[in-house]
Amino acid sequence: MFSLTRPTVTEIENQIAAARDLLVDEPGFLSLPYGLRAGRLAYGFAHDHSRTLVGQGDDAFAAAKRAFERWAMFDLDWVSVSNPKALIVPGQMVAAEARTLGLWSLNLSRIADVLDTDDLFGFIYAATQMHVEQGEERFLLEFDTATGDVWYELEAVSCPRHTWLVWVYP
Repeated sequence: MFSLTRPTVTEIENQIAAARDLLVDEPGFLSLPYGLRAGRLAYGFAHDHSRTLVGQGDDAFAAAKRAFERWAMFDLDWVSVSNPKALIVPGQMVAAEARTLGLWSLNLSRIADVLDTDDLFGFIYAATQMHVEQGEERFLLEFDTATGDVWYELEAVSCPRHTWLVWVYP
């Protein structure tokens, strides 16, 4: 699960192929249009939520959708999507490589639900057994037609898959 070296293209492809038949954690904590379903989470699970104004108008919403389709929300110093040509469709495997504390990990999730309307675009993915965490993550763009505001919502319900990971869990 962890390595001192970045995963190679072949390793990434092999891991994605191996994960296709794995069970996926789909606890149903999150609803795509509304977010958190449960008022009380299972023991050990954390709920994280942020909502950020990213622009105004139709052009901003269209640009944000294109950014989602390029997986730009993962273009961070410590994490990126290893299969950036992956489509945002139900069942699609998403491989995120992360580097934390000098170690590389490849974390595989499967898209469980997709929403694409005139004013909402997003998806929920659920961690597979080949992910350092258990749970779900929700990525949603909202175009408020009354104000023209474009919002990006990121929400996760998760916990470390292995108890020894608790000491590095954010």
